[in-house]
Amino acid sequence: MKKIYITLLLLSLILSAAAKETTNSIQARKLFDKTYQMVFGPQGSSLHYNVNIIGIYKTQGDIIYKGNKSKFEESRYASWNDGHSFYKVDKKKKTVEIYDPNAPDRDKYASKFTFVPDNYTYSLSTNQTEYTLTINAKKGVDGIKHVKAVIDKKSGAPKSLRIKLFWFWTTVKISNFHSGNINDHLFVFPKSRFKGYQLTDKR
Repeated sequence: MKKIYITLLLLSLILSAAAKETTNSIQARKLFDKTYQMVFGPQGSSLHYNVNIIGIYKTQGDIIYKGNKSKFEESRYASWNDGHSFYKVDKKKKTVEIYDPNAPDRDKYASKFTFVPDNYTYSLSTNQTEYTLTINAKKGVDGIKHVKAVIDKKSGAPKSLRIKLFWFWTTVKISNFHSGNINDHLFVFPKSRFKGYQLTDKR
């Protein structure tokens, strides 16, 4: 009888732990979906980013998203995607390349940073002011392997990301985050700014 009681107790503890893990995973995924929608939803968003790749490469800039449109700009590089054409600017080389927005060769690094939410598992921890989402790739998933996302409790805005791609970690600090009120005019390539640049149409 004692053995049966101990077995039932252990089973109860295991099931309780599993239930807590499942509840945590569900909450984590809900929070992820909410934050993801704030950034990439049809209302659009804008933010300032500061990137540090294991101390070797550092850069910062501003990026705007809205549906299938995007724009980013930093000291050397910039791009405009109006949904029909993708303009890639190298300010040092003074070149502009135009691609189809869906062309895989428009950015040789983009495919490495693809993220499909259902290919990952989610867990959540919290303190007084922040949520921390831990996101791990399922077995066999290429590209991004792990993400730690810090989210502000009050505003719901993302504050930072630590991303593991292959063997190295990239840290992205996020500031000036805004969701909504994004004008489509922001995605129109400003030709007058780049007079004299060599233009190559690769569509």
